[in-house]
Amino acid sequence: MPDHPLASRFTVPHPEWAAHATIYEVNVRNFTPEGTFRAFEAHLPRLQKMGVSIVWLMPVHPIGEVGRKGSLGSPYAVRDYLGVNPEFGTLADLRHLVQTAHALGMKVILDWVANHTSRDNALITEHPDWYQHDADGQLVPPVPDWTDVVALDYTNHAMRRYMTEALAYWLREADIDGYRCDVAGLVPTDFWDEARPELDAVKPVFMLAEWDELYPSGGLTWEEFNSDTRLLERAFNMSFGLRLHHLLDRIAEGHAALDDIDVYLAAEREKYPPSVYLMHFTSNHDVNTWDGTEYERLGPLALPFAVLTALLPGMPLLYSGQEAALNRRLAFFDRDTIAWNDYPLQNFYTRLFQLKKTHPTLRNGDPTAQFRRLPGPAEVYAFLRSKGDAAVLCAVNTAAETRNLPAAAGQWRDLFSEETVTLHEGQPLLVPAHGWRVLVSETDGLD
Repeated sequence: MPDHPLASRFTVPHPEWAAHATIYEVNVRNFTPEGTFRAFEAHLPRLQKMGVSIVWLMPVHPIGEVGRKGSLGSPYAVRDYLGVNPEFGTLADLRHLVQTAHALGMKVILDWVANHTSRDNALITEHPDWYQHDADGQLVPPVPDWTDVVALDYTNHAMRRYMTEALAYWLREADIDGYRCDVAGLVPTDFWDEARPELDAVKPVFMLAEWDELYPSGGLTWEEFNSDTRLLERAFNMSFGLRLHHLLDRIAEGHAALDDIDVYLAAEREKYPPSVYLMHFTSNHDVNTWDGTEYERLGPLALPFAVLTALLPGMPLLYSGQEAALNRRLAFFDRDTIAWNDYPLQNFYTRLFQLKKTHPTLRNGDPTAQFRRLPGPAEVYAFLRSKGDAAVLCAVNTAAETRNLPAAAGQWRDLFSEETVTLHEGQPLLVPAHGWRVLVSETDGLD
């Protein structure tokens, strides 16, 4: 594969362990009846067996009380960057959680809210010049609807220094492995570029940006937007694949076609070299609460599209409760405990994540692996990912009837039935209605 013309811009090092990583978002408040670090920690062995590599904890800090939404407030209204929300436990409890994850071979990243604080954060009175003010001298929220928070001013160098040191604090004190950074694109990129090497000096970190530079916003034209790759060049290992997420929603609604996935992938490859990581998902905390569950948005395509997000190039994300087939919106500002119901989809996600974790063709950011779209009916999206003799064939069917796919000849193992499938030249592969087939080459050495 020829070098990407922009490859030299992207200098963020990816740790070797991230090559086969998957990520799991933890809503600590709603994960267990107790809503604590210690109670969640008991689930770590289960997640490790599923194939989860990175545990992303939603914000762990004390929550503001002034202007609080709901009974418990938004975890994204941070009152103290150096504190632990007593609702979840203590610093010692957090440390124990991280140590347990590390013993299981998993990494832990914290959700970090660098763009704004709660209205009663002590920094407001201690350093009022660290905040943005309107013409009347009043504090301003970053978005009008975010009435419980106020925006920080990144033209202030002392505030930047504080924020960098606060980020480094948790690396030292809790031994975490990096951060998921809330609305990262609203914070000046040069802050992240300057902070990243300081964090790596404490310990190598994995940084996830809640942003998608492939998804236009803020009044930029497509031409301006497509020339902007800033966050992933020097600061972040991965950003959200928001454009693919919204595209899958539109396909399920009948407002886009499966072929539009090819358009998306072509735009991604034009903008980024293969080494860049994008995160794909059918749900997360924002989507579940404000847009609806995957069953509301995707209907009968919820699981077929989960297969796509797991096996297309990129890192798959699972949100709290998806393995329980959670089919309701979780309250964001109040306690709303997940009903796990014996984890009906745990085996489904385990098969996908363990394949992602072990198969040589599914490595994140591998420029030597090949991706090829396979021809077939308009209602079927099928592709082959290969490297040497190893291959994975994935097909999802959006139709309400079975469809036949002219598939690749050879001997395969069906990931879900575990049966051996021998396909001869010209022999079709049957893909069930609103279903999927995932075939693994028998020469991959995984048996």
